[in-house]
Amino acid sequence: MSGMNNKKTSKSQKISLRKCTGCGEMKPKKEMIRVIKTDTNEIFVDMTGKKNGRGAYICHSAECFDKARKTKGFERSLKTVISEDIYDSLEKELKGNG
Repeated sequence: MSGMNNKKTSKSQKISLRKCTGCGEMKPKKEMIRVIKTDTNEIFVDMTGKKNGRGAYICHSAECFDKARKTKGFERSLKTVISEDIYDSLEKELKGNG
């Protein structure tokens, strides 16, 4: 069965789990922030969680963001090199929306 990353609620509705690129914990998708890379290689925060692009998830925590930045977790997940300018703008965006 392919539902290993999903838990079921009492109404047998699946809860999608995602792994935080900072701490590595599996948490429900709705509790996390999605950072995406579009086809045009733009990287930004997707607060809706529905935009097209390759996504990486992170907890609502400054510690997780800092850890993902230090360990290049976003770069691994998004399969691209991320400049310090982009990290700085992501950090501002996350603090503004978190």
